Amino acid sequence: MTTPEQLADRYGRTRTRRTPWIIAAAVAFVLVAVYAWGIVAQSMNSVDADDLGFTLVDEHSVDVRFQLTGVQGKDVVCVVEALDEEFGVVGWKVVELPAGEAHTQAHATRVPTVGEATTGLVNSCWVA
Repeated sequence: MTTPEQLADRYGRTRTRRTPWIIAAAVAFVLVAVYAWGIVAQSMNSVDADDLGFTLVDEHSVDVRFQLTGVQGKDVVCVVEALDEEFGVVGWKVVELPAGEAHTQAHATRVPTVGEATTGLVNSCWVA
């Protein structure tokens, strides 16, 4: 006598195994969630610095104005540079800025130079 399990095996009506597919879907979901959180966490700590202008004070200093966007409630550190007419660095300064509550903050700093500068700009900024 043929059992129902033997007939199911013979004619291809076996039970499907869903467990591997469920595990694979769960692992894929976790990987996507971790990747998405990494992107969100990185954007929460990103700082965008825009140069607003500069003023040549004398041959040994330049005032640089800039604004920071995207930081609220976190201290920020920026590197501000003064360049000569051949784009060589003639002065730079590390500026530590206290936390602010505004999304956009304007700042100005004086950069000492070893020669006459023709421009001043923000090189980079990061959350401290």
